[in-house]
Amino acid sequence: MDKIVYKLQKEVKMKIAVIQGPNLNMLGIREKNIYGPMKLEDIHKQMKTFAEQNRIEIEFFQSNLEGEIIDRIQECLGDVDGIIINPAGYTHTSISIRDAISAVQLPTIEVHLSNIHQREEFRHKSLIAPVCAGQIMGMGPFGYHLAMVGMTQILNEVQAMKQAQMAGKQA
Repeated sequence: MDKIVYKLQKEVKMKIAVIQGPNLNMLGIREKNIYGPMKLEDIHKQMKTFAEQNRIEIEFFQSNLEGEIIDRIQECLGDVDGIIINPAGYTHTSISIRDAISAVQLPTIEVHLSNIHQREEFRHKSLIAPVCAGQIMGMGPFGYHLAMVGMTQILNEVQAMKQAQMAGKQA
């Protein structure tokens, strides 16, 4: 799938990549009792609004293919400041996605619409969570908003730390 990029006219203070895993393109159609009626495009629209209000550049990417998700994570290195990812079914199976996140060493937040601990036992374990700054689940589409708030805070702290280090070197 192609990535969608929203750039702002104003000065951007950070850039976030949102990576969506398999079947999330079917939101609003599949298992509405679990995932709700909102479509992925609507979730992205809300995230884009938050990004614009906070001078954040945001990119959206969705793929049903593990290798494409890994490629996108690797492309984030040197290009984005943080990643918000919903690996969907790969959460429980993909050591390769976990390794890619670990390799790029970017702040990453894992998001799930449903509470994976309230579902089938095979969904209880996330291979991805240990290499992420945090995990948000069970909040439906609002979880993506929480991830944006969390990532903004993380990136502001990283930026403040870098500025303090630069000031210390100049002193």
